[in-house]
Amino acid sequence: MPTISPAAYVGLAATLFYASWGVARRLLSRSPLDNIRGLPRNSFFTGNMLQIFSMDNWSFVQELVDAYGPVSLVHNFFGTRALHIYDVKALHTIFIKEQEVFPRNTLNREAGDILFGPGLISTEGAMHRRQRKMLNPVFSAAYMRGITPFFHEIVNKLESAIETRVRDGPTDLDMVGWMGRAALELVGQGLLGHSFDPLIVDSKDEFTAAVKSMSPSIPDILYALAVLPLVQGVGPRWLRRLAVRLWPDPNVQRMRYYVDFIYARTQEMLAEKRTRIDKGEGGIMSQIAEGKDVMSILLRENMVASEEDRLPDAELLAQMSVFIVAGVDTTSNALARVLDQLSQYPEVQEHLREEIRQAKEQYGNNIPYDEVMALPYLDAVCRETLRLFPPVVMVIRESQEDVALALSDPVVGKDGSPMSEIIVPKNTTVIVNVSACNTNKALWGEDAFEWKPERWLQPLPKALEDARIPGLYSNQMTFIGGGHGCIGFKFSQLEMKIVLSTLIASFRFEQSNKPFFWNSAVVTYPAAKVGNTEPEMMLKVSLAQSPPLAPTSRECR
Repeated sequence: MPTISPAAYVGLAATLFYASWGVARRLLSRSPLDNIRGLPRNSFFTGNMLQIFSMDNWSFVQELVDAYGPVSLVHNFFGTRALHIYDVKALHTIFIKEQEVFPRNTLNREAGDILFGPGLISTEGAMHRRQRKMLNPVFSAAYMRGITPFFHEIVNKLESAIETRVRDGPTDLDMVGWMGRAALELVGQGLLGHSFDPLIVDSKDEFTAAVKSMSPSIPDILYALAVLPLVQGVGPRWLRRLAVRLWPDPNVQRMRYYVDFIYARTQEMLAEKRTRIDKGEGGIMSQIAEGKDVMSILLRENMVASEEDRLPDAELLAQMSVFIVAGVDTTSNALARVLDQLSQYPEVQEHLREEIRQAKEQYGNNIPYDEVMALPYLDAVCRETLRLFPPVVMVIRESQEDVALALSDPVVGKDGSPMSEIIVPKNTTVIVNVSACNTNKALWGEDAFEWKPERWLQPLPKALEDARIPGLYSNQMTFIGGGHGCIGFKFSQLEMKIVLSTLIASFRFEQSNKPFFWNSAVVTYPAAKVGNTEPEMMLKVSLAQSPPLAPTSRECR
């Protein structure tokens, strides 16, 4: 880590000076949002943002939902207004009908660009469409079908590694750690054609640690990221980067280290990939569908693409970083959540184990793509976990012009009048509560907050079907929708089902007496305590043939 000189304070002071521009005008102006009920401002500088986005925000956000419903006024950084929303009709406008008017907010775009470069999570408009056009074909069903045997090969190594640790009896294992290692290897081999982790042996890889620690560390620098939109375009890019380098906060410098380290490794991987393609080396990947991993396909497609569609190296590197960090964190933590739930509901775990074993008897130990994706109870467990516990709980958008948002049901304003639509002024931050939409009792029923996989084995509530939720997956907003829907959601589903179909058949997962807590970060993750940036989730693991242990208590969300 670099030593921060006293000159850092000069850079910080200059940044904050520029950040104050324009704030006074926005504060003093009247807004049509002023008639919307909502939270009082907790702080002039941070508004309600540190409450809404704290690691332990679960109760606070639920109280916000219970008190004010699908639309409420909250306060952003530096005294500006923001909307908290999960009304389905409004979401359809935001993500489908007027998606160009509601891009990611400036903070997210600037932060995404600094952390990952100009990739899918930080680009908008024509650039974003060009990137998706290039990437969409490489996430085809044919590719998923072909890569399934290779996924089995990787996950079988994971199974062997865990088996060696529990063959002598039940053992506490950090399962989020194992899920992170497996997800990084699946993403590395399947998307990048690069092996990060042999899985069989214990590994303390610096790159893996940086990937898994990056998202949990973002809340520590949220205040610094909040300044980014206010200094956008102020001075040259190198000056803004210098301000970050001189920022006198070890949390900021730790994040800068992660960013630089991951960027350097992706540069090495891209150069290595180009060399292998030039030499015609396919290796093991030549044995799977289309003979290529996603990055190989992308590089080849890039070579023959028209000039206007071609992705420069900066964008290729950014896609690699997004694949690695965002892809690994979301899937590995979703898998950890499934195992957590199964440890609490042994009858569900046994039901799932029986379905998987029957499938293995019929199709062999490595269940083919179409068959593993169609297993009804496995699918129900995944859908229900992703519904109730989406890895990304909040999504932020920002209006680019004044726009009317029609609502599913009228809300009562502060003046007592019903409002069937609200006028959202230009530059308003809109916080979309994914979790609240996924658990809305008006749509899902009174059991919306219960984890019940069997709900997916029977007809869904008519209100839910009629609502036309604008998400691209299973009547929920977990993978978002529209032009910014998660491009890799099918890849993620395949990862989850291959891992679960292997591990549940072989091992029993039970509660440990070592507590953990689910932290609400950019991607929710378990750790030993609130705010700990080192993910950890200890479960008692034993061979599935052994008898279950007596339940033990633990603390978790």
